[in-house]
Amino acid sequence: MANQDAVQLDIEDSIATVLLNRPKALNAFNHEVLSGLQQIAQAIKEKPAVRVVIMTGAGDKAFSAGLDLKMVASGSGPMDIFPSYRQGYDSLYSLKMIFTMYEELAVPVIAAINGYCLGAAFELILCCDIRLACDTAVFGLPEIQLGVIPDLGSTQRLPRIVGPGIAKELIITGRRIDAAEALRVRLIDHVYPKDQLMVEAKKLAEEIARINPHLIQGAKRAVNLAASTPLDVGLRMETDVCLSSGSGATMGEAAQGFVKKE
Repeated sequence: MANQDAVQLDIEDSIATVLLNRPKALNAFNHEVLSGLQQIAQAIKEKPAVRVVIMTGAGDKAFSAGLDLKMVASGSGPMDIFPSYRQGYDSLYSLKMIFTMYEELAVPVIAAINGYCLGAAFELILCCDIRLACDTAVFGLPEIQLGVIPDLGSTQRLPRIVGPGIAKELIITGRRIDAAEALRVRLIDHVYPKDQLMVEAKKLAEEIARINPHLIQGAKRAVNLAASTPLDVGLRMETDVCLSSGSGATMGEAAQGFVKKE
């Protein structure tokens, strides 16, 4: 383990596992978790041997229950991890950027959601590239019931994933949905029995890790761009990524391999 604190990083071969590690608190986000997420994202960025990331929660109850309300009730807010920053816009935006670091990692990030995924944790998984969940997972954005709107990116990312109608419903009501409903609205991509979730996550990670990393990273950049640019700009970017990643040069070799198998 590279980190024994509230967030742990384990790297095996080319697969990094990020573990939210406060199981007694349902892996709720306190200052240590938020700082740990920031530090580990930077550590992964500086390890070019890593080809894929799996993010999950410790214990068998929760990926994370979201922001630690005991921390908030004590008068210590999450933005206090930036004590030298101007309070307000600067500190809140910097907090959002911790989550964005995972969205912007060059390599794919797989969320393995092993239970409750609420509030800030819900907003974190929106930054992951592929979302897998166990069949007992529960999702929700309860912020509006606490007198605020979700402010770590979900008002912008969630509509791009599930559409504006479902996004507004989840944000405005704060209601919870189970894994089956989350799959139906395409919030998550696959549902597995709890004891198979990490098995399937690792299987997918290994499949991705075997592919030319330049192609994987180029494809991720192109797809991410599609969510925030007009189609014509995205098509041009896709063309540039394809050429710069050398996919044309390797296609012939891949085609020969497929032909030999037939």
